[in-house]
Amino acid sequence: MLKRAWWLIVLNLVIPGSAQLIAGSKRLGRFALRATATFWVFLALLAAMALINRNWILTLVTVPVVDFVVAVILLVYALIFAVLSLDTLRLLRIVRLPSKARLITLISMLAVGTLGTTAIAYAGNLAGVQANLIGTVFNQGGFTEPVNGRYNILLLGADAGRKRLGIRPDSISVLSIDAVTGAVVNIGIPRNMQKVPFAAGSPMQKLWPNGYNCGDVCLINAVYKDVTDSHADLYPKAEAAGSTAGVEATKEAVEGVTGLTIQSYVMVDMVAFSSLVDALGGVTIDVKQRLPIGGQEDANGQPINVNGWIEPGVQHMNGKTALWYARARHGSSDYARMARQREVESALLSQLDPANVMTRFQQIANAGKRMIHTNIPAGMLGRYVDLAVKAKKKGIKALQLVPPTYDMVYPNFSAIQLAVKKAVRKAS
Repeated sequence: MLKRAWWLIVLNLVIPGSAQLIAGSKRLGRFALRATATFWVFLALLAAMALINRNWILTLVTVPVVDFVVAVILLVYALIFAVLSLDTLRLLRIVRLPSKARLITLISMLAVGTLGTTAIAYAGNLAGVQANLIGTVFNQGGFTEPVNGRYNILLLGADAGRKRLGIRPDSISVLSIDAVTGAVVNIGIPRNMQKVPFAAGSPMQKLWPNGYNCGDVCLINAVYKDVTDSHADLYPKAEAAGSTAGVEATKEAVEGVTGLTIQSYVMVDMVAFSSLVDALGGVTIDVKQRLPIGGQEDANGQPINVNGWIEPGVQHMNGKTALWYARARHGSSDYARMARQREVESALLSQLDPANVMTRFQQIANAGKRMIHTNIPAGMLGRYVDLAVKAKKKGIKALQLVPPTYDMVYPNFSAIQLAVKKAVRKAS
């Protein structure tokens, strides 16, 4: 009886339904075996697709409808496994086992049933969360073609603080990605760049034929708010395309600066960004200088309203601290802030390993829905995930268009575009 009990436990775990076919209800056993066979075939197909072409799998798992169907299948199978485990527990006939083996056998069966059901149900829940995340954030149809062999994505860090009127993208960069190798160049553009030209064909050229030129009021990060407040009518189709007038105008300004054609944008809410850091369990940064948490500088360069300090050395930061590390102004320039923002981005990328993401996926998804606005088509997600895996292995190269190499008041845009071409060519 003890040997029989252990065989039933193993069969329930390895081939759910076989225990019932041998020692219980054959009708239930046949039904469960069909469900198990279907489940195995499904997994085998996924494995075969992954071996043949990883892109197929990535494309499938980034389609909300597919994720929803997978979620339903997994949750139903989790329920079937739970029923089979309870029935197997009945079939063990524990009261007929040797007294010393009863407790161990009972615990083993309960562990198999609980862990198996929980694992399958958790996978189903992840698929459901993924479907909701993708359907919420990536709601544009279609596909994007590379331009000159590259995908160029505008990355905006929008900082709508409590004491600020409207949104200003204080962090502006372009991720230029090789469409084959995944090699990435992060091109950082200072928020205080002046006289920026707009790309050919931009409606802003009629207003500013000689570039966005009205002194230190017309900085590149002011384009977003200016167009949103006063010139939104120039972009009547922006909203239908998953964008905004402010984003489109900023995109055309960045195209004028870099000479690149930008296919998509991602805007990150910097306040919600802290929740992503927390969802990942924090981020580790090697701090080079003492920086304040909260506060600004007064006219004499002294800190005011400072709530604490980030000390030099290796620090494991929560979301709030990481956000202040990226945005602190006291004792540093805009260009130092840009460098710190890149540090945080790189640190996050390095910590996005599969185990970390899987165990915290619910929190990451919730943070993502609050944090990200984009017009990246849902159909491109599989392709971009594949390129992201390659980029993680290669690392991200950086080109910072900052002083003293580049003047922000009188920028040499020909020299900037030449530098962009060289950086892109070198990375590829």
